[in-house]
Amino acid sequence: ASSDNRWTGKAFYHQSFYPGASADASAMSANITYATQYMTATLNQSLVGSDYLAEAGYIRRTGYYEINPAYQYKFFPASSRIANHGPIATADFLFDPSLNQTDRELQVSYQVEWMNKSIFQADVEDTYILLKDPFDPTNSGGDSLKANTDYHWNEVSASFTSDIRKPFNYKISGLYGGYYNGTRFTLNGELYYRIQPYSSLAVVTSYNKIDLPSPYSSAEFLLIGPRLDITFTDKLFFTSLVQYNNQIDNLNLNLRFQWRFAPVSDLYIVYTENSFPTDYRVKNRGLVLKLSYWFN
Repeated sequence: ASSDNRWTGKAFYHQSFYPGASADASAMSANITYATQYMTATLNQSLVGSDYLAEAGYIRRTGYYEINPAYQYKFFPASSRIANHGPIATADFLFDPSLNQTDRELQVSYQVEWMNKSIFQADVEDTYILLKDPFDPTNSGGDSLKANTDYHWNEVSASFTSDIRKPFNYKISGLYGGYYNGTRFTLNGELYYRIQPYSSLAVVTSYNKIDLPSPYSSAEFLLIGPRLDITFTDKLFFTSLVQYNNQIDNLNLNLRFQWRFAPVSDLYIVYTENSFPTDYRVKNRGLVLKLSYWFN
């Protein structure tokens, strides 16, 4: 970081050591950001070898080089209601070890932020992908798109986030556009209500309608997840989450009790159950006890 904090950056290098590892069993990444009151410019780069193993972590894929630039500019109008507004441009390119492009996402957005912290954003996105393996976009058991075929599509989306400082706040978003060789329509909604300092209630919903040409499968997916958090004292907490997923015909229940009996030391009791949503027959259930203690 520079002394005025306008320039910030980070870099790392990881090397995997295991029998049979080749010279490309490494991963490295670097990013740098220049930020002022009006603009922010960022450049991220990553290189992950084909034989890299993240034994103590998780990576989405191996054998690629990625470069991800982004730029945002903010206007500060004299209006007493709007805090700032301006364009955002991001790009994400992925290449194989021979530097052939396999993925690309280009997005142009415009964001408006009000004084009450509400935010509206509209986006236009261009996507390209080359499939490395056969892939069913709906994951419904239908015909799969063939490996080594490429797809290009465009989509538009918009979202609005209300003032999160208020006890009741929400976020809504919608998307429509291409999806591989078909189309996709998405609606998302999030509702939050806080009864400070005792509890909070949230409901998250997601609807996706994917239309693909024959012989590929089309599908409609619905995900609903209410959540309740209760704070009994500054040491006793309870969280409950129920989630309905029609894609896998599943109703999930998760109950968690937490007792913070000492600083950074907790006792967790967690009950999880998965069942069929029609007749509530249990698929599986589990009870977990976790104890953490901070030695200081």
